[in-house]
Amino acid sequence: MINYLLDNFDWLLIGMTATAVLVFICLFFVDAGYGKFYTNKWGPAVHNKLGWVIMEAPSFILMLAFYIAWADKAAMVPLVFLILFELHYFHRSFIFPMLLKGNSRMPLAIVLMGMVFNSLNAFMQGGWLFCLSARGFSGKLFDLSPMNYGPEWLTSPQFIIGTIIFFAGMITNMHSDNVIRHLRKPGDTKHYLPNKGLYRQVTSANYYGEFAEWCGFAILTWSLSGAVFAIWTFANLGPRAHRIYKRYLKEFPEEMAAHPRKRMIPFIW
Repeated sequence: MINYLLDNFDWLLIGMTATAVLVFICLFFVDAGYGKFYTNKWGPAVHNKLGWVIMEAPSFILMLAFYIAWADKAAMVPLVFLILFELHYFHRSFIFPMLLKGNSRMPLAIVLMGMVFNSLNAFMQGGWLFCLSARGFSGKLFDLSPMNYGPEWLTSPQFIIGTIIFFAGMITNMHSDNVIRHLRKPGDTKHYLPNKGLYRQVTSANYYGEFAEWCGFAILTWSLSGAVFAIWTFANLGPRAHRIYKRYLKEFPEEMAAHPRKRMIPFIW
């Protein structure tokens, strides 16, 4: 199966992109039933913390496995790519869930769909960065020349600019998550409009941070697989950011009118 996917990597990229477009459209009409939009209509559920670990951990584990299986261990750049990817997913898989408050639940269907995507995405990133980039790829639809991921790549404009964007996005994402976690005091059940940090500019600053991270990763790796992941990130989070924006307009009309803000991308959308 793995060899088949590697041999048909161009079709994998196109299939993942087409699926992202479909998901983007569907999520404007159907809320993914977790977090603010949790509903038991999605069927059996697990504790939110457990759900996040099960859903996100495959990315961390599989990316490491693909590095061990395919990467040139004497090469520095693939290791740097691995570390950057794993920094995000170690936090998302094992730290972020433990910081969640309350006893929210996550539908098992959402968890399983997340696992499938994260597994395919780890293969897509690892397959290109650790395997195909070294030898190039001659597919049925297009050919990719080998990437020059030698030590000089770490001083290339793509790597420097992409890494700055990646870490800026990571810091924004983590800070924004922290703002959301501390909106309520213990025992408080009211809803509040976040107004700290980038939330002064957008209603879903945490989503912008994550989107920026993966745009940065796509740039620093200069890879089609990274670009597809960035597209997927927006396809998944953009519609949800829109729904949150609409919800805040109804819940906090005066605050939103007094301090207008965008949905997810500052000054743009």
